[in-house]
Amino acid sequence: MNQETTMETASNAHQYPADSVLESLSTTSDGLTESEAAARLETHGPNRLPDPARRSIVVRFLLHFHNILIYVLLGSAVITAILDHFVDTFFILAVVVANAVIGFVQEGKAEKAMEAIRHMLAPRASVLRDGQRRSIEGIELVPGDIVLLEAGDKVPADLRLIQVHGLQAQEAILTGESVASEKHTAPVAPNAAIGDRTCMAFSGTLVTGGMGKGVVIGTGADTEVGRISGMLSDVDVLTTPLLTQMNVFARWLTVLILLVAALLLIFGYFVEHYDFAEMFMAVVGLSVAAIPEGLPAVLTITLAVGVQAMARRNAIVRRLPAIETLGSVSVICTDKTGTLTRNEMMVTSLATRAHVFSVDGIGYDPNGTIKLDGVTVSPSDHAILEEVGRSAVLCNDATLQESDGVWTIEGDPMEGALLALSGKIGMDIRQEMAEWTRTDIIPFDAKHRFMATLNHDHYAHASISVKGAPEQIISMCNGQRAVSGGTQPLDKQYWHEQVEKFAAHGQRVLAIAVRPVAPEHTVLEHSDVDGTLTLIGLVGLIDPPRPEAIQAVAECHGAGISVKMITGDHRGTAAAIARQVGLQNPETVLNGADLDNMNDAELAAAVLNTNLFARTSPQHKLRLVMALQSHGMTVAMTGDGVNDAPALKRADAGIAMGMKGSEAAKEAAELVLADDNFATIVTAVREGRTVYDNIKKVISWLLPTSSGEAMTIIAALLFGMTLPITPIQILWINLITAVTLGIALAFEPTEIDTMRRRPRPRDQPLLTGELAWHIVLVSVLFICGVFGIYIYAIDRGYSIELARTMSVNTLVVMEIFHLFFIRNIYGTSLTWKAVRGTKVVWTTVIIVTVAQFAITYVSPLQNLFATEAVPLFDGMLIICVGIALFTIIETEKQLRLSFRRR
Repeated sequence: MNQETTMETASNAHQYPADSVLESLSTTSDGLTESEAAARLETHGPNRLPDPARRSIVVRFLLHFHNILIYVLLGSAVITAILDHFVDTFFILAVVVANAVIGFVQEGKAEKAMEAIRHMLAPRASVLRDGQRRSIEGIELVPGDIVLLEAGDKVPADLRLIQVHGLQAQEAILTGESVASEKHTAPVAPNAAIGDRTCMAFSGTLVTGGMGKGVVIGTGADTEVGRISGMLSDVDVLTTPLLTQMNVFARWLTVLILLVAALLLIFGYFVEHYDFAEMFMAVVGLSVAAIPEGLPAVLTITLAVGVQAMARRNAIVRRLPAIETLGSVSVICTDKTGTLTRNEMMVTSLATRAHVFSVDGIGYDPNGTIKLDGVTVSPSDHAILEEVGRSAVLCNDATLQESDGVWTIEGDPMEGALLALSGKIGMDIRQEMAEWTRTDIIPFDAKHRFMATLNHDHYAHASISVKGAPEQIISMCNGQRAVSGGTQPLDKQYWHEQVEKFAAHGQRVLAIAVRPVAPEHTVLEHSDVDGTLTLIGLVGLIDPPRPEAIQAVAECHGAGISVKMITGDHRGTAAAIARQVGLQNPETVLNGADLDNMNDAELAAAVLNTNLFARTSPQHKLRLVMALQSHGMTVAMTGDGVNDAPALKRADAGIAMGMKGSEAAKEAAELVLADDNFATIVTAVREGRTVYDNIKKVISWLLPTSSGEAMTIIAALLFGMTLPITPIQILWINLITAVTLGIALAFEPTEIDTMRRRPRPRDQPLLTGELAWHIVLVSVLFICGVFGIYIYAIDRGYSIELARTMSVNTLVVMEIFHLFFIRNIYGTSLTWKAVRGTKVVWTTVIIVTVAQFAITYVSPLQNLFATEAVPLFDGMLIICVGIALFTIIETEKQLRLSFRRR
């Protein structure tokens, strides 16, 4: 047997009889010999995933310097060092290094998804070697090994089942289905989806019941989990919209600065005949003025503030820019099980011969209400409810447990739901189990599709309770419970109609039947339940939606965000949940087979009008995300299983569930919800939009001030005037205001209309026409203010140092008033709330004010920055210049907003 043959078998084993698979793998039901297993281990390698290539810590750290704006800053640091301005050099390098360190620490260990998946392989396995049962390390498994499975085992490799006895496996990590899958040995169709390959047991899934035996047909990278890992390594990670826009903006800003600097150097030296050294110093001053040195740091801090706010709301951000990306999403692709639903089974409907009841409650909590036609009823008024409740307790192997108000189960989820139903009916579960001793049992088996128990009480009564698939139970009944309490002929048509109605609502249906027997009856045979039972009712179960998810979906729609459910569950169940949570157009459903028959163009067209996708595989989810992205949409993907990891990684914003999510999903995602609450996503979107608003405010404040400083120098050079501000003074302004006033904008609260706006287009530039106009307007006003004060000082006979000191303080005052204007870019700034500001705003204003007083009036700093003390009257005049700036730009804003409303 060669490796190619084995790989072919692994891909198609589900469609062949077990004997054929054994033959193709050159093995028998007694397993391999030790020598053959050793030889195959040499050929196929250990049962683990290959180690991925990793970047070193040094490389990952250095990559944070790979940004053109950072290059410009480093260039400025070199120039200032050459000019012996070492204080300037220190400040610039401090900003650059801080930016890299913050990004490096926040991202942490990236790309660990394959490592997380690797840990899902079982550590040990029970196998047959030389016909004897042995326990070996999971990594020693090879194709052809015979593996023995029992309840509670984690499947160690992909297996083709050759023998089963009531075997069930929880495959939610691969299929998304919350209910355990029943396993058989018969082959299935070649194109069967993962969830329909009932003759297979997949690596990493959990055996929840029964026993089985299977032959290994795939190990390590050749398992379904391994193939997902391979997909994960091939997925391209998209950069975030913010980083893309910042890179484009920084590139063009750099080109503009260098071009203007070169032209001025040529003009000054060849046209105005300035001294080259003097002209070079002026150009350096221009570069320092035009470069927003504080932008990378303030941008990082703004994102970090958003990260902290998200953490307080149970959303953990693994990569800084992801928080902003989430605020721009236009579509959320979400799994069903455990995300929109509770990943718990609950009885929602109960049908008797006379009535159809609805059942309310939360999860496995045995407290709830029974309703008839929407009106709450007392179970004591309907004796048959008590009979249903008792049978649900007696024919049951699960247990309910309560801890800190949270109810959980041990055992099968559907049996746990039946116990919760009994509690809602008013049954004392422990008392019923104590009064009715179990004498014998026919355990559930996929062949006969029912479970039966024989119970005796202390009053010489004996009864058989049976539950199972409705078609099977109905065929085993010869009567039904009458309204009066007796038995009447079985109305099969009625019961089949009820089954269809329950199924149409996405419910899984169980039938419950009973038969009283003589007290001396102590052994339960199949003949005791064949055609002798009395049908008492049907129960419809569903994995219910989270109550908060319904509101969260509605809020997403209100914010212009489309929600699409992508699940491995059946069409009917998925459609029922879609209707309950309020998805748009829930009747249009595409399943995995439909997607397989579509090319990429057809899928891209279909995905726009379809919000529900059922019976999907990992490849389908990845294709759907890419199809949405082809329309320019910013896509968020939520999920918790291994099967979600590739799509989480490809999505613009991957959101993993923290409590029930697999490690693979968490490591592939940018965000992890600590409470597994879909509603937290809405909070995350709101916070993401707030972060983007604050980033826009930072840029809207920082660029006009930098432009104003640069234009002041350009004007002075063009008109042959002395520079009103020196390069070191400009650097001081840029650093002290950017890391204080700029940071204040990072803490701005959420705007009132944040969640009433439609998502911004993915390609919307940061530098819009409106912002460009604002930059021009403020730059002109800055030039007027600075030159106005400078000329005023010169006309008063002040020294050049005092004139420059007044110019520096004028710039800072204008930036402070500009800050209060920018805080309210979507409305008026002439309100008490706007004036009151926030603690952060006033703290930074005080810090900047104290710093300016220090360089203006403290002697050592006067020597460092070449400043002089400003007289009181002139100080008041400088404040008036700031007020004038605020008045002009606020008036312009109100005129612009008024025109827009018209």
